[in-house]
Amino acid sequence: MANYLVTGAAGFIAARVINKLVGAGHQVYGIDNLSHAYDVRMKEYRLAKLSELPGFQFQKIDIVPKENINLIKEFAPKIDAVVNLAAVAGVRSSLSDPWGYVETNTIGALNMLEYCRQQGISKIVMASTSSLYGNLGKPPHDETASTDYPLAPYAASKKGAEALCYAYHHLYQMDVTILRYFTVYGPAGRPDMVMFRFCQWIAEGREVTITGDGEQSRGFTYVDDIANGTVLGLQPLGYEVFNLGGHEVISINRLLKMFEERLGKKANVRYIPMHPADVFENVADVTKARNQLGWKPEVSLEEGVTSLVDWYLQEREWVKDIETP
Repeated sequence: MANYLVTGAAGFIAARVINKLVGAGHQVYGIDNLSHAYDVRMKEYRLAKLSELPGFQFQKIDIVPKENINLIKEFAPKIDAVVNLAAVAGVRSSLSDPWGYVETNTIGALNMLEYCRQQGISKIVMASTSSLYGNLGKPPHDETASTDYPLAPYAASKKGAEALCYAYHHLYQMDVTILRYFTVYGPAGRPDMVMFRFCQWIAEGREVTITGDGEQSRGFTYVDDIANGTVLGLQPLGYEVFNLGGHEVISINRLLKMFEERLGKKANVRYIPMHPADVFENVADVTKARNQLGWKPEVSLEEGVTSLVDWYLQEREWVKDIETP
């Protein structure tokens, strides 16, 4: 049994990672600042589920203030590895608050690296993003593709975190695994993401807004597949960067049709201009993760969308009122 610290514990991906670690018999210490980056009721829902797990402890701590490193030491004094999933996510919203993104995603990452250095913890898994690839041309992109041209502060803040990770690996021989996630979805997901929005908006008869013409495509990745890859990243690797992304690529218009079919309702769609920070295609090359981690996405879009719709309908009484920014 190992002791793990997971930051952003009330987050979408972190909650699934914690479930898997506790299910494998490990002790997990979770921290989260329960920010209002999106409707906090989603975070409270996930945290309530996690609190039922016998191998999980939680404390509300923000990783941004440097002095909070000492609070984390007091809460989690003996840790074998850290999984840093605390983040402010979202491309478009990063334009309105770039400071908040840099504080959590870059400074917060630095503080967790410092926590590891000061505590003699040799392993950290760091969440990053496919947004780093920007508009590089025809995907899929592998991990050697350029990340020098981020299109928004969100991607730039993650680029800063990756650079710090390499510096700490080089200087202190820290074992760092960076995971670039590609468009994650599933039950209890982020309400600012297209999957949740489509499900809620169609189910409740609300207008569905789509940026661009809807022909842009994504390699959506089910949250359990992402959680499995994150746990695999805890093995000793030195310093490595991996893409974790879905194996089925679908256009936004076709995705909309899937939700219409499963909900038995027709969407009222309004198309709006594409945002300058958006990319037309976002697809992962996961060859490296398959070869070195033994990871591959298992859940089909059909299964994943069905699970999301089933969860939504089961929790509809309160989820219908979740804000979808």
